Amino acid sequence: MEFWLLLPFFLLGTVIGSFLNVVVLRYNTGRSLAGRSGCFSCGKKLVWYELIPVLSYLVQGGKCRKCGSKISTQYPLVELGTGILFALTACELWPLFETNSTSIIPVLSLMFYLVTWSILMAIIAYDIRHKIIPDGLVYTFIGLAFVYAVFTGATAWWVGAAVLMAAFFAALWFFSGGEWMGFGDAKLALGIGLLLGPSGGLAALILAFWIGALFGISLLLIRGRYATMKTEVPFAPFLILGTVLAFFAHIDMQGILSLFSFIDVLY
Repeated sequence: MEFWLLLPFFLLGTVIGSFLNVVVLRYNTGRSLAGRSGCFSCGKKLVWYELIPVLSYLVQGGKCRKCGSKISTQYPLVELGTGILFALTACELWPLFETNSTSIIPVLSLMFYLVTWSILMAIIAYDIRHKIIPDGLVYTFIGLAFVYAVFTGATAWWVGAAVLMAAFFAALWFFSGGEWMGFGDAKLALGIGLLLGPSGGLAALILAFWIGALFGISLLLIRGRYATMKTEVPFAPFLILGTVLAFFAHIDMQGILSLFSFIDVLY
């Protein structure tokens, strides 16, 4: 797929990402999503040229133009991340449009994934900010994934495997009293299993644990005395990153097992 075709999807993603930032900041606060954004320090209402995704943050040096207070890096990261996901999705699904040009299925698939990635991006930002996965977002994700699984011919084993994945995380939450894992992670795992299926879903969870372990070790090495084994780190970002890798890189359990086979050959 040519770059000029991907660019509109990237730009759309950054705009949606800007809206997701508003959702994350105002969710469960009682504030309407329709109100104008403003600086949290001085209360200045932002004008249109201060709301351009990513670009406004860079031009302003990451600071409010009026009071000079720092703007959270959450804003450009969510905008940029959503833009990249939208562009990758368009690239991934482009073959469907080429082979089914007269069908509505490619359009529905594209809309489904764009909405799904938007929800997951909001969950990442919210979990990092508040250390909790909001029920409204994760239940919406589960519902969408279930509908998608049904319409793509998911079997009872597909759904049952997703339930088992969720049960595993629920057990970690229950037996640790919530110290190892949150119950929201179990709900998220259910949606991931429904979205990717048994093989892809399990691969995504394994990738999440690997990425989480690498991040934890790196955090201890880099931050030293500022991070300990008891430092709370949200797990939802790792689960979603594992899902993104499994989906776009087409990683399933066969791929995971082949990696171990490759390691055995080396030794």
